[in-house]
Amino acid sequence: MSTIVDPRQRQMRRALKWSAGLFAGYLFITYQVLTSGFIVEIDKWFNDLEHPKLTGLTHFVIRRLDDLGLRGVSGISLLLVALYISRRFKTWRPINLGVLSFLALNAVVGAFKYGLGRTKPKEGFDILHAGGMSYPSGHASNAILIWGMVAYLIYRYAHVNRYKGRLASAGVGALALTVCTVSLIRNTHWFSDLFGGLLLGAALLVLIIAIDRFFPSDSQLH
Repeated sequence: MSTIVDPRQRQMRRALKWSAGLFAGYLFITYQVLTSGFIVEIDKWFNDLEHPKLTGLTHFVIRRLDDLGLRGVSGISLLLVALYISRRFKTWRPINLGVLSFLALNAVVGAFKYGLGRTKPKEGFDILHAGGMSYPSGHASNAILIWGMVAYLIYRYAHVNRYKGRLASAGVGALALTVCTVSLIRNTHWFSDLFGGLLLGAALLVLIIAIDRFFPSDSQLH
């Protein structure tokens, strides 16, 4: 006799597997940083490139793109979306998920930053446990986690089909990659900072989605 599995439970299990895989990838990058593995050579290669001196309109545009990774910019967007959906559907869940995202971002990313204390490339040397805040990149983690949660809330509560949902996911990925590219151009982070930040932010995002899938909600449309 076959057992019918609740779609939400199936989605939760899949999300947990993805979160675990992404976090394992992040731990591997962290190990590479700690042991000066091959990824540190990639860091050096990017750092040795000639970085352009940005001025005028180019500097303005690049800085605004970099701002997409700021907690203030993405956080306001998430707050507005969460408040609107909460009011529209008369549920606290979007606000709760938004708060949980911020807590996870600051607690987990912040803990690794303080624990590793990596210096930034602009300081001219790569040293761990030196009071730096470079690894993992908060901009990268924030871009994928907070903007990803914005897209997730819209998808779950709006009349959006799977195709548009995939487009939104691709948009979040493109935004996060843009933030990382700008950081490399400005030489504000090592390559491994950004790669690790993306993996950690994505792992946290999918974990929060798994938590959301675990608790049933009649107000969600998917």
